[in-house]
Amino acid sequence: MSSFAALSLTCLTSPALAQNGEAPGVLTAQELAQDEPDPFDPEQETSDPDPDGPSGLVIPEVDIDGQRQIGFEANTLQYDQDSDTVTASGNVILRSGDQSLRADAVSWNRFTGEIVVEGSVRLVDENGNQLFTERVTLTDELQAGAMNNLLLAFRQGARLAAANATRAEDGDIVLDRAVYSSCPVIDSDGCERIPSWRITADRVYYDSDRERIRFTGAYLELFGARILPLPGLTVRADGGASSGFFIPDIGITASNGFELTDSYYLRLAENRDLLLSGYLYTEAAPMVSAQYRQLTERGAYQVTGYATYGSRIPLNATEPVSETDFRGYIFANGRFQLDENWSATGSVRVASDRTFLRRYDISREDRIRSVVELERIDDNSYVSIAGWATQALLVSTDQGQVPLALPLIDARYRLEEPVLGGQVEVQANTLAITRSEGQDTQRAFARAQWDMRRITPMGQEVTLTALVRGDVYHSDENFRTETPLYRGEEGWQTRGVAIAAVDVKWPFIGEAFGGTQVLTPRLQLVAAPDIRNLDIPNEDARAIDLEDSNLFSLNRFPGYDRVEDGVRLTYGADWQLTMPGWRIESTIGQSYRLDDEFNLFPDGTGLSEQFSDFVGRTQVRYNDFVKFTHRFRLDKDNFAVRRNEIDATVGTDATYAEIGYLRLNRDIDLNFEDLQDREELRAAGRVGFAQYWSIFGSAVINLTDRDEDPSFTADGFEPLRTRLGIAYADDCLEFGFTWRRDYIELADAQSGNSFRVYFALRNLGL
Repeated sequence: MSSFAALSLTCLTSPALAQNGEAPGVLTAQELAQDEPDPFDPEQETSDPDPDGPSGLVIPEVDIDGQRQIGFEANTLQYDQDSDTVTASGNVILRSGDQSLRADAVSWNRFTGEIVVEGSVRLVDENGNQLFTERVTLTDELQAGAMNNLLLAFRQGARLAAANATRAEDGDIVLDRAVYSSCPVIDSDGCERIPSWRITADRVYYDSDRERIRFTGAYLELFGARILPLPGLTVRADGGASSGFFIPDIGITASNGFELTDSYYLRLAENRDLLLSGYLYTEAAPMVSAQYRQLTERGAYQVTGYATYGSRIPLNATEPVSETDFRGYIFANGRFQLDENWSATGSVRVASDRTFLRRYDISREDRIRSVVELERIDDNSYVSIAGWATQALLVSTDQGQVPLALPLIDARYRLEEPVLGGQVEVQANTLAITRSEGQDTQRAFARAQWDMRRITPMGQEVTLTALVRGDVYHSDENFRTETPLYRGEEGWQTRGVAIAAVDVKWPFIGEAFGGTQVLTPRLQLVAAPDIRNLDIPNEDARAIDLEDSNLFSLNRFPGYDRVEDGVRLTYGADWQLTMPGWRIESTIGQSYRLDDEFNLFPDGTGLSEQFSDFVGRTQVRYNDFVKFTHRFRLDKDNFAVRRNEIDATVGTDATYAEIGYLRLNRDIDLNFEDLQDREELRAAGRVGFAQYWSIFGSAVINLTDRDEDPSFTADGFEPLRTRLGIAYADDCLEFGFTWRRDYIELADAQSGNSFRVYFALRNLGL
């Protein structure tokens, strides 16, 4: 055992920690906060302990116990031959390996082996933990014995003060009238602060071998008030997690009534743990959950499961008749780095029924997806072998129509040597989509793309692109796809794709408004021959809409199943202004198709006619205080706003306001499957006060009316969810109260008010 292993608690004495006279401190918080070179670091030279006093004595290492070598430094050294006692005084420093001791005076009785250290004592063990006291008795192995008025400061930040302490023969320490906290005792301005919470105990036992602190007669105090007994409390001295119960959560929900939740954390090993939770409800059957986590040599994974046996109402039930059955949810994910290039990731999510996650407030998603993927990445190549499955939840979609994609293989390789001065990338891709009650589709293609970028003498950036691709498709039961435009022709189909493009940017830079502005006109010409699109099933290129992000794309369709053909000219401009603290960026553009023949884009996408709609984006940022983004699409004929999207944040981390607004007005008579109009408002905010307190709230409101989307029954103002709460949060304590109202009622996930009280102690190691 190391010399100071029995003292592996770091002490920073502070009146804030040792208040009420339980364990008075020996040093002030300001003294301990001073950022000075550490004279007790064995790697630092200390040849003159007291620059203003005597030059000091540097004594060669002394063989104190036949094995241990201890180095001394002191202003004076005396030897009493009668008592066989050596006394060092004045800035005494003792070093042994990575351990050190500082004191005003050290007396060593060579006959008894007892070492008495007095006056501003500071001991540092090999782990960086420290002990501060006024007097300590050591053995000749530098093991602590009796101590008075001490403070132990762990390297990880926790502090333990006590009126007195003794060290047992096995190296453990017993502390009387002790106070423990892991809260800072000094704020960011260097001023003293009272810890938000602390634990007082009649007696504390420190196990040096296991680095555990066990409390007897312990109480939790918040802001100086004793509120809760903590029988059997044990924490880890190194700040790591240890097994124990969590503080219960209390809530009231519209679906489940009064709710009481508590968890037990089981630390199985340094690399794995288990969390067991129980949920009690007044309006529902009890529920249990478990989460297992493990870190391995190659990665990490976790598995979480929920289970109950209770009532439920089917999502599409015509009458609200409940069924009693097993209900649950499992979620597992992980990532493993197999070698330098290969990695494996996976996420599996399965729910027993469509409303379980929403009723128990686990998730509010309307679909959940499971994914597995094996990847290889190096400097010039990429390979992905993946598969995914989706489970429909809060939607009326028949699960039999939901696709299973397995396998999905994508491989890309970038040639190291340029070809005709340009970079060449080749790609191979295959996908198989299976539905138990719908259309099945298989796809494979190979692609090669050449890109060459040059800067002309006049400063234009010119990019030339050429792409060729060959596709093979097979599909069956195409008639089961409701939208004819997506079906394609049944059986085997082939397709060839060729695209050529030239893209020119010409930036102009100058001064403006005390800053620098950059105006960049942009022109792009893209040409492709007629492509067999409608004969090919459309699985991944359905949700198309013209935006600033795809205006200059080679193919404005997402995915691979639809490819834009013909000749088109796209033009626009980017503008950027940078000033002290400010940054403004804006872009606008439009495209023109050279022919007016039928094209693939449905009405309402902004691309269905020769001239496209105008699209653009503006971003404004002022330091970290203002963030504003506006996206828009304007009708080419009358400049009506077809897309209006705003996201804005103003404020600091403590006090801020957020607003989000979206309106899609596509001006089409019949809402297409993927082109519904909608209008939505999102707002959130937080107001901080009294340093650690805050009031917060949020709301989501559906503003869509029946003129915009006949499939909706909303009247133009339908709140979806609102939330309001008050919270306290500092470095080591967090609690609050939240009210929430849900306005959507689906089967057994009821609308109504929910209330929750939460409380968490940080840095306690539980």
